[in-house]
Amino acid sequence: MKKLRVGVIGCGSIAQHRHLPEYRINKNVELTAVCDIHKDRADAIAKQYGVAAFTSFEKLINSGIVDAVSVCTSNDLHAPATIAALEAGIHVLCEKPIATSKQDAEAMIAAAERSGKKLMIAHNQRFVPSHIKARQLIQMGEIGKIYSFRTVFGHGGPENWSVEGKGGWFFQKEKAFVGAMGDLGVHKTDLLRYLLGEEIVEVGSFVETSAKDFANVDDNAVCILKTESGIIGTLAASWTYVSKEDSSTIIYGEKAILRLEDDPIHPLIVQYANGEVVKYELGKIQSNHGEGQNQSHVVEKFVESILLDQEPPISGKEGLKALKVILAALESEKTKKIIKVESL
Repeated sequence: MKKLRVGVIGCGSIAQHRHLPEYRINKNVELTAVCDIHKDRADAIAKQYGVAAFTSFEKLINSGIVDAVSVCTSNDLHAPATIAALEAGIHVLCEKPIATSKQDAEAMIAAAERSGKKLMIAHNQRFVPSHIKARQLIQMGEIGKIYSFRTVFGHGGPENWSVEGKGGWFFQKEKAFVGAMGDLGVHKTDLLRYLLGEEIVEVGSFVETSAKDFANVDDNAVCILKTESGIIGTLAASWTYVSKEDSSTIIYGEKAILRLEDDPIHPLIVQYANGEVVKYELGKIQSNHGEGQNQSHVVEKFVESILLDQEPPISGKEGLKALKVILAALESEKTKKIIKVESL
């Protein structure tokens, strides 16, 4: 079978630690090109992988040597790079958040529909073994009616692992649009929708800049969320956790409590109302710290959707739904009101 020719646009940390290694180990892929606005970085990565180097995503897209691309740029370039690629007949895997506005996200979705090419958003939390198992238990009715939840995603901030440190785009509003809520919170909105099987319809939030005095985006946020069936819970997204990264989720149900990524040995613990406790040993969650970062399954699922001509597991429309919750949180902070997601 002919291999899928892939290029990666943006050669920062997420490309270097996730996309490029995952493409390299995929037997159905031939890496052919990389692009970065910093020529030295593009050249170095191109040499490492034996591919062509570009400093303009337009030139890469029009080079004729790619069938698909990953868009790993700053958030403000997600929409222009994705739309240009789709309009050129190229499949796109775009990093999260899908875009910096509802309008841009809708334009990306429309471009995918016009072109007939795949658009997938890289929300990797859906592919974590503990999350997959928890969703199965919920769908089986194992924990009964769900009453509440708590989810958190926090670490010390991108300056600790991004290639540009404190001077990087993560901390610049004109490029990032949003800080911890767009970097981490959007992952958890997608995860909650996946686990609970329903939409988040109302949001109340506090979104602050607490620790990063060199940034003009948020670094600490706490949100109260309500789903369409009336489940209420909290979401915290933070770049202010100076020690161990926290990516835990707890689901409180009628028959049991699910503790996800809350224990270093057992990524899923089920505490039943009758006192029984079941501890699952599953694969580790993907993290910016520690080992095992080169298989988040995002690239694998993207490539599979192209080869099998299937809808990607996290389509542009799914990415927009996660983004809208973040937009509602920002509006809630601005207005000091509870925001209905569909009112945006």
